[in-house]
Amino acid sequence: MDEPPERLTTKPSWLISQLAVHVRRLVFEGFAAVEARGYHYRILAALHEFGPASQAELGRRCRVDRSDVVAAVGELAGRGFVERTPDPDHGRRNRVTLTEDGLRQLRRMDEVLDRVQDDLLGPLPAEDRQTLTRLLGRVLAHHEPH
Repeated sequence: MDEPPERLTTKPSWLISQLAVHVRRLVFEGFAAVEARGYHYRILAALHEFGPASQAELGRRCRVDRSDVVAAVGELAGRGFVERTPDPDHGRRNRVTLTEDGLRQLRRMDEVLDRVQDDLLGPLPAEDRQTLTRLLGRVLAHHEPH
């Protein structure tokens, strides 16, 4: 296999972008095996951790565009993973709630992501994985809007 130039392989930005391509493929394939998508995971995880929410809240919390949230919530509702009900405090808004089936799907997706993490970070011992995760979190937090 042809090696890329060293000036690329010593740049964290290049390494991160190359890993992003690889991890997107791993996650896509893993989620496809459980008939899911990344947006589904974000929404189910947010509902599990924070409780019922409006679609607008889910979009902000999950960093998903409003139209994509509407589509994903529609897909999840169609499969019985979430329920949409009118928000009693705001007549034009829907409240989205995680169902028991949705919780089971979230757990299946957690298992998929655990396997993806193991595959992605396979060459690293547990301590290095924790360090990498902590450092990536710090870098991301620095670039997030405040």
